[in-house]
Amino acid sequence: MVDEQRYLPIGEHGLIGNLRTVALVGTDGTIDWCCIPRFDSPSVFASILDRDKGGFFSLTTDVPANTRQFYFPDTNVLITRFLSEDGVAEIQDYMPVPADNAETDHHRLIRRVRCVRGELPFRAHIAPRFDYGLQPHTARQEGTRAIFESASLSLALNATAPFELVDGDVISSFRLKQGESEVFCLERADTANSVPYGNAEEAEEEFTATVAYWRRWLSQSRYRGRWREAVHRSALTLKLMTYAPTGAIVASPTTSLPERLGGSRNWDYRYVWVRDAAFCTYSLLRLGFTEEADAFMGFLAARVRESDADPEGPLQIMYRIDGSDTLSERLLDHFEGYEGSAPVRVGNDAVNQLQLDIYGALVDSIYLYNKWGQPISSGVWDGVTTFVEWVCKNWDQPDEGVWETRGGRRNFLYSRLMCWVAIERAIRVAHQRGLPADLVRWGAARDAIYHQIMDRFWDPDLKAFVQHRDGHVLDASVLMMPLSKFIAPSDPKWLSTLDLLGDTLVSDSLVYRYDPHLAPDGLEGEEGTMSICTFWYVEALSRAGQVDEARLAFEKMITYANHLGLYAEQLGPTGEHLGNFPQAFTHLALISAAFNIDRALG
Repeated sequence: MVDEQRYLPIGEHGLIGNLRTVALVGTDGTIDWCCIPRFDSPSVFASILDRDKGGFFSLTTDVPANTRQFYFPDTNVLITRFLSEDGVAEIQDYMPVPADNAETDHHRLIRRVRCVRGELPFRAHIAPRFDYGLQPHTARQEGTRAIFESASLSLALNATAPFELVDGDVISSFRLKQGESEVFCLERADTANSVPYGNAEEAEEEFTATVAYWRRWLSQSRYRGRWREAVHRSALTLKLMTYAPTGAIVASPTTSLPERLGGSRNWDYRYVWVRDAAFCTYSLLRLGFTEEADAFMGFLAARVRESDADPEGPLQIMYRIDGSDTLSERLLDHFEGYEGSAPVRVGNDAVNQLQLDIYGALVDSIYLYNKWGQPISSGVWDGVTTFVEWVCKNWDQPDEGVWETRGGRRNFLYSRLMCWVAIERAIRVAHQRGLPADLVRWGAARDAIYHQIMDRFWDPDLKAFVQHRDGHVLDASVLMMPLSKFIAPSDPKWLSTLDLLGDTLVSDSLVYRYDPHLAPDGLEGEEGTMSICTFWYVEALSRAGQVDEARLAFEKMITYANHLGLYAEQLGPTGEHLGNFPQAFTHLALISAAFNIDRALG
């Protein structure tokens, strides 16, 4: 039986990172998730998936204290405060961002603890567990440095506080008076350019430089609307999920955090979904961050295959962050899973699925990049024509769909819709730029998709558009119909669909993606509401002229964010965060919804 008290709620975490990897920091001062050197590397700290075997880096007061967490304003520097009868202290957690985007090896995770009032005792426990806890390590001390060595990775812990080695871990106990501080820095020790970390002055320099980096980056934002704090936190979070060396954007930096406690809906999201990354690019472009769009376009250009080379299409649905395509799924049977939610998975077999919608998301982001960023190159246009030619040939077939069902392929509306988007946006770019294209053929395919959706995906009895062809089941993904400009947001057919969605899939503004009992997805168990669908619903209401309802639903959804403004993939019955955390898809949808409500309110 799992002791649930051993696991902090998923939402009780903050995120820090350096555009190569991230760390989850709990409100109790424990880093319980971190993969080194990059997002999809094996974990070093994974106690969020197994408290006993996963490894952790705890740093806390040795007396009872209440805790508070916040971000240093306009940055991804995290502050965890401890408030006790004896005094007040805070931990500053940050990961300096390398100046060179190509740098992949040298990383630092810095934890600086300061006493700001009174006097407090502290205890640090650094317990790395390499390769998901499967690889043994040795530890030795070299002055103020501890070296952890495993077969695949070596780390160095530099500490200004005294410490001792205990069974391969580092333990440190110390006391701080007001104004005093200690620093712990974890870095790679197995690279040629690794230079031992210095002292408290160097930590201050790194802190100042890290704060300056994030504030300089955020200053590019063009958003001046009503929800600046939520939008900018979402932008900062999306940036944290960017892998600078290649321009890749991960769907989420975690694996196997459950969509239902005790259930098996646990997946590895530490990869680049073409769909998610394309939508992220769209959101960052709207805010004025063109550099990220440039980098992602470069990532895509290197991934395009000849359309005839693979019957499943010129792109996979996902890639590793370095662009490689090996993501075989395996189970970590030795991990009990978060609160006993097994299995724990690494890799993702959905890589072999057919998901036709990715081309719509991708071409739409390229269209917007051409519009808001800079004119696309001839090479990018060649890629677009490859995608569109393939879509024209292959749109009318079943696939696994946007929700990656594991119950067999079906003819999903969302897949058809986004195939329509791929062709329609490509036609727009061709007209705007006078670029070469078989516009007659493209136009015929676009119109054929339109007619099939209107004829075969409309249920006259329900008076609604439905999940799959000739079906009778609702799906929240149809909310993208007006958002993608397929149908007018005031069209009577759409308004009827929106009303029925509100009556059946919406619970106090929170939206379920579908009813798994009516639409079996090949998986067992229930799930929570899908946060991206809630923001889609908000935007659909706004576009339909129901602005007051949209604003109220948006404000409600803002209250479901965690204490730092972060969202997991789903929300449970009592508002608890479920699924991988944080999720890029949710934060990009928040940005889009905020823009649209602002515009509607004037």
